[in-house]
Amino acid sequence: MKYFILFGPPGAGKGTQATSMAERYNLRHISTGELLRKEIAAGSELGLQAKALIEAGELVPDAIVEGMIESEFRTVKDVAGFLLDGFPRNTAQARDLDTILAKTGEEVTAVVSLMIPDETIKERIRHRAAIEGRGDDANESTIANRIATYHEKTEPLITYYTTGGKYNEIDGLGTIDEVHDKICRLMDTL
Repeated sequence: MKYFILFGPPGAGKGTQATSMAERYNLRHISTGELLRKEIAAGSELGLQAKALIEAGELVPDAIVEGMIESEFRTVKDVAGFLLDGFPRNTAQARDLDTILAKTGEEVTAVVSLMIPDETIKERIRHRAAIEGRGDDANESTIANRIATYHEKTEPLITYYTTGGKYNEIDGLGTIDEVHDKICRLMDTL
């Protein structure tokens, strides 16, 4: 089984690229947000815990999100592997993911990182806000905070996965098709 992590700053195009990657390589795309919605809709124990926390205005703890991901790993069959999008977001979550995979003798296959400059992040988030009507993406201070949070908490994963020989970086600039072609050239070697 292969385990890929789709990585990059907000607005890098992870969500846009994940669907075509999953289809082309027979991967189960795991988005943490979608997982939470699925578990809540199913009324699972983890879903009920997550729903109670969300309704109380609290963040869902890593342990619950990780439990949902582990459940996907155990229950989804007939795929060549998994594509994680939005997880891990920090080195503690990366270590937890390593522990989850080690239980079955598995490990992260590779990280595919879509990198774009901060100014492009701002432009893409503003554009997404206009298209999707997302007010949270239109506020300049919110955008600046998301970029700062990425640099502070998520970017250290580059060192974590580079040290483990798993990190692969792609220039995320270009058209959707151009970036897709760059991803496929890399994925075909992994």
